[in-house]
Amino acid sequence: MGRATIELAKAQGFDVASAGRRAGSDFHVDVTDAASVRALFEHVGELDHLLVTASPGTPGPLLEQEPEQARTFLDGKFFGAWLCACYAAPRMPAGGSITFITGVAVVRPPRGAAMVTAAFAAVEGLTRALALELGPLRVNTIRPGYTDSEMWGGLSDAERKDLRRRVAAAMPVGRMGQPEDIAHAALFLMTNPQVTGAVLEVSGGESLVEALS
Repeated sequence: MGRATIELAKAQGFDVASAGRRAGSDFHVDVTDAASVRALFEHVGELDHLLVTASPGTPGPLLEQEPEQARTFLDGKFFGAWLCACYAAPRMPAGGSITFITGVAVVRPPRGAAMVTAAFAAVEGLTRALALELGPLRVNTIRPGYTDSEMWGGLSDAERKDLRRRVAAAMPVGRMGQPEDIAHAALFLMTNPQVTGAVLEVSGGESLVEALS
């Protein structure tokens, strides 16, 4: 999703800087490390828009996790978003925007991933609070549904093809989401000056239908 947004933003004339833990980013950052996040934004300097897609952590079933492991997803998703906003906002103009990413799990909790739902809900709450606190800087969240992204990279080709088929059959739009769908939503939120405190669901109608079995 981040890569698709970078490509679309560049195509529309944005000057883009990417950061992450993987090779290929312009800058290295670990969103679970406050010093790393602070150093990133000190180096980048002024910026107009920020998109935070990172979701580090290890979610799992409640009764199979120790507290330290359970905290990893909340630390990565929620506090990672908080850290990025904290260090980016002072460098952003009134017309700028911060956009977070959550997921339909916030309204359709999957079994065995309570901390995912909790972290997503926390980020969406943070969105509304920061929209008030940081305004006129705008703060929004995108809530994707099933998206054919790298998160499914652990599936075999046959399994991924079957997932696409089942998602397409279940969704009102008749297709599985693509990273480019999220990119278009991100650019909309960056460029529309009247949208703040919003959660924009880009799910193909996933929250309206029964969960996939």
